[in-house]
Amino acid sequence: MVDSLKRLARHLPAVLGLALLVGAVYVVQREFRHLQLKDIGHALEAIPHAALAFAFAWTILSYFILTFYDRLGTIYAGHKVSYGRVAFASFCAYALSHNLGFAAVSGAAVRYRLYAHWGLTPLQIGKTVAFCSLTFGLGGMVLGGAILFVEPGSVPFFGQHLPRAALYGVGALLWVIVLGYVTLSRILGTFRVFGHAIELPGWRMAIVQVLLATIDVATTATIFYALLPPAHGLHWLVFLGIYLSCYSAGLAANLPGGIGVFDTAMLFGLEPYFSAPHIVGAILVFRLYYYVIPLFLAGSLFAGNEILLRGGGILRHVGRLPAIQAMGRWSEPDFAVTATTGAVGLCGVLMLGLGVLTPQSDFSWIDPDYGDLASQAGQFVPSLIGAGLVLMAIGLSHRVNLAWTLTILLLVAGAAFAATQANRLWVVGILALTTLLLAPFRACFYRHPRLLAGPFDPSSAMSLIVLVVCLLALAVTRPHTHALHNNAFWAVILSREVPNSVRLAVGIAVLLGLTAMWLLLRPSRVSFIPWDQEALRMLRNLGAQPDTAATAGAEGVVMGEAEKAALPFRRCGRVLLGLGDPSGEESDRVSAIWRLRDLARQEGLDAAVWRAGPDLLKIYGDLGLTALPLDEDGLPAAESQGDTLPARHYLVCQAERDLNLLLPILPKLVKDRAVTPVSV
Repeated sequence: MVDSLKRLARHLPAVLGLALLVGAVYVVQREFRHLQLKDIGHALEAIPHAALAFAFAWTILSYFILTFYDRLGTIYAGHKVSYGRVAFASFCAYALSHNLGFAAVSGAAVRYRLYAHWGLTPLQIGKTVAFCSLTFGLGGMVLGGAILFVEPGSVPFFGQHLPRAALYGVGALLWVIVLGYVTLSRILGTFRVFGHAIELPGWRMAIVQVLLATIDVATTATIFYALLPPAHGLHWLVFLGIYLSCYSAGLAANLPGGIGVFDTAMLFGLEPYFSAPHIVGAILVFRLYYYVIPLFLAGSLFAGNEILLRGGGILRHVGRLPAIQAMGRWSEPDFAVTATTGAVGLCGVLMLGLGVLTPQSDFSWIDPDYGDLASQAGQFVPSLIGAGLVLMAIGLSHRVNLAWTLTILLLVAGAAFAATQANRLWVVGILALTTLLLAPFRACFYRHPRLLAGPFDPSSAMSLIVLVVCLLALAVTRPHTHALHNNAFWAVILSREVPNSVRLAVGIAVLLGLTAMWLLLRPSRVSFIPWDQEALRMLRNLGAQPDTAATAGAEGVVMGEAEKAALPFRRCGRVLLGLGDPSGEESDRVSAIWRLRDLARQEGLDAAVWRAGPDLLKIYGDLGLTALPLDEDGLPAAESQGDTLPARHYLVCQAERDLNLLLPILPKLVKDRAVTPVSV
C-alpha cells in the first residue's frame, strides 16, 4: 500500500499537468474555435512601438532583479560570489528553467554545474537553490494576498463563484505564512523538520527577500500589461490578479513554460476586456520577450561556458570525427537533451493546435485529385503527428534511441504535410529547424526500447497488433469527420456534430494507439543480478577491481543495455549506491549508469555512486548528480583540489537531498573495504 502511494505521488505532477493541458485544449476549442491567424497578425501590428519598447525594458529589469535572488542566496549559503558570476548563473538558470519546465530541477542543475566550478560545496549550492526557490513563492504570496483583499473579483472563475469571506480567508492565510517565515527567522534561526535541521536566513535578509520577490513578480506582470491596449475596468491591480492566477495554473501544470495552460488561462481571464486576437498577440510577444529570447541567449552562453571548461576534450575530438558529430559530442550534457526534448514537445503541441488557428486549407492548387484527398486529411493527420511528437518527447527524455529515429521521421512527415498547405510555410520552417537541432545528437540517445532490448515476446506482439488495429480504425472513421471546420482528432472527440459512436471510436483508437506505442518505446524494466561469488567472478572477467564492491557490502549488480558492462550497488536508506564506476566495454558503461538510475526509480530510491572516477563525471552530471571530491581513503576531501587537479575519486549524489544521509555512512564503507577479505 505504501509503495503504491509512493508511485502515485511520483506520477501525480505528470498526471496533473496532462489533465490541465487537456482542459486547456478543450477550453480553446470551445471558446476560440473561430480564431484566425490573420486576425492575430493584425493584432500584433496594432501593438504600438512604444509598448513594445516598454515591455522589453521591463523584461530586462525583471531578469536584473532575479540576479539578486542568487546574490542573496550565496550570501545565505556562506560563500559570497562576485556579482558578475552570480548574474551569469542566475540568467542561465532562470532562462532555461522558465522554458524547459520543472524549474526547481532544471534551474538547480545549471546552478550546480556553475557554482561547483566556482568553489561552492554541494551543501552550499543546495542552500542557494532552496533560497532562490523559496524567494519567488514569497513574492507571489504577498501580492496574492493583497489582490484577494483589494480586488478579489479579479481572480478568474473563483472571484465570481466563491464568497468574499473565503477569498479574504485565503488572502489572510498567505500573509500569515509570509509573516510566520519572517518571524521564525527572527526568533528561531534554526529548527528541525522530520529530523532535518533547517537554517533560516537572518530576519533582515528575510525581509529583503520578501520585498525583492514582491517587486520581481510585479515587474514580470507589468511586461504583459504593457502589451495590452487600454480597456475599461482593467487597471493594473485587476490585471495582476488575473496574471497571478494564470501563472500559478502554469506552474501547477509542470509543463515547459506552462505551455498551453498559462496561455489558455490568460485567454479566459482577459476575455471580458479584449478580443481573442489581441490577447493571443500579447501572449506571443510576452513569450518572445520573457521566454524565447532569453532561452537562446542563455543557451548560447551556457554552451559556450561548457566548451571553455572542456576545451581540451573538444580539441581531442576535432580531427578524428566529422564536424557534425563533434558538435553532438560537445553538447552531451543534460542541457542538450533537455533542449531538444522541449523543442520536440513544443512542435507536438503546435501540430496538435494547428486547427485552432487556421481553417481547412484548399489543396487544389497542387492537383485537383490530390486536393480532394488532402482536404479530407485536414487537421486530422497533423494532430496525430503532434500526438506522436509529444509521446516521442517523453521517449527522448529517457534517451531512447528508437525515439530519436521516430522523431526525425515524424518531423519530416509533418513538414512535408505542412508544405502542401497554403500559408503554412512557417510551420515547415519550425519543424525543419527542430529536425536540424535534433539530428547531430544521435549519440546522446543510447538506450534500447523494450521492443529491441530482448527476444520478441507476446506483449510486444500484442502492442504491435493493437497499434495496427487502431490506425485502421482511425482510417475507417475519416469519412465521417472530414467536413468539420477543425477535424483534428481531439476536436472530433469534443464535437457535437459527429455521431457519438464515431467520437468514442476515435477517442479509444487514439488512446490505445498511443498506449501501445509507449509500451513498445519505453525502456525495458531494469533487473539486477544478486550479489554472490558468480557475480564477483563476472565483474573480474569484465576487468573490475572487485575489492571495492566485495568489501563494501554489495547487494547486486546492474548490467548495461548490451550486458557488456556491470555496476555493483548496495542500498543505503533511501539511496541506491553504486560502488565505483561501471566495469566493462566503454560503449556499454554509460548505459549501466543510466540503468542504475532507472533501478533506483523503480524502487523509489535516489541514485548515487561512491568512488566514481573523473572520466564519467559528465554522465553523472546528466543524471542531475553532483560530484564531491574524495580523498584516497574514500572520505570527503578536506580542501577543494580545483579544476586543474581533479580528484581520483568522487561521491556523486543529489547533494541537496542525500548528502547529509550519505556522509555518516562513508566511514563504515571505508572500514568494510579495509577489513573484509575478497574471495573468488
